[in-house]
Amino acid sequence: VGDPTGRSVTRPQLTHEEIMANAATYREQAFKILDPGRTETVCNGNWFRTMSFEDVIRLNSRVTLQQMLQREDFRARIDNQQAIHAHEIQYPIMQGWDSVMVKADVELGGTDQLFNILIGRDFQRDEGLPQQVAFLLPILEGLDGSKKMSKSLGNFVAINEPAKEMFGKLMSISDDLMARYYPLLLGKAVPVEAHPIQAKKQLAFAIVQTYHSTAMAQKTLDDWNTRFSKRDLEHAELPTFSARGLGDHDLLSLVWSAYRDAFGLEKSRSEASRLIQQGSVELDGQKIRDPKVPVQLKSGQVLRLDKKHSVRIA
Repeated sequence: VGDPTGRSVTRPQLTHEEIMANAATYREQAFKILDPGRTETVCNGNWFRTMSFEDVIRLNSRVTLQQMLQREDFRARIDNQQAIHAHEIQYPIMQGWDSVMVKADVELGGTDQLFNILIGRDFQRDEGLPQQVAFLLPILEGLDGSKKMSKSLGNFVAINEPAKEMFGKLMSISDDLMARYYPLLLGKAVPVEAHPIQAKKQLAFAIVQTYHSTAMAQKTLDDWNTRFSKRDLEHAELPTFSARGLGDHDLLSLVWSAYRDAFGLEKSRSEASRLIQQGSVELDGQKIRDPKVPVQLKSGQVLRLDKKHSVRIA
């Protein structure tokens, strides 16, 4: 049962094997911060699989449909004539029962989890247990600055992402979004004396340092400065790109393929053409503005696609 919070459509159901594989990755990511020697993880299947259908009905009887329809996401679906499946209503009930079974003192979650956490408090009260404290944090916006950070929306920075990608994604955010990331991620305001670029570097450095190491954060910062601040791409560590198999090399095809193969970015050919005509594309430091010009490539050459993406020819 996937959490329907903030969803306008039903989440796809997963197999037991997929759930356990996901759980393993969640533990791996959590233990980048938490001490595994002092942390106990449990699977709620341990208690749900022992419940009878009668137990499930009795648990459901503690919550009203009116309560469920108070949820903003469910109300929005009704207003938009979108389906709410019965199993989705079970999620807050299951999460609430988890609080009973682990005897939670505090439950940590985003502000969008308030409803689910309050269900847990009600269940604990009914069971004669002390009611947990709801510790709520603001929702972290994604890299686009408009929607919450989400893997399904592609606007996220993964905790287990390579340091270079993590640093680069954080450097791509707007100045306005940076001002919101600082208090949420670092617990402080943007340094007023710092230039926005320097402040953004400090943010990216701190996040890479947290999830990798100080040494890796310094190496990533140095490489970023080499690639973008000093413009010394010849000595920078760049992803490689092979044009073999592309046939005759016109610049447009090369740029379009390099975005896709080296960075996983699906640029349209018209978008790639526009970048070339605007002078964003360089081969070994020489701007080329004709998308149709044939290009002879040599191993080791640097193809600059835009300010943030460059490749070395294999």
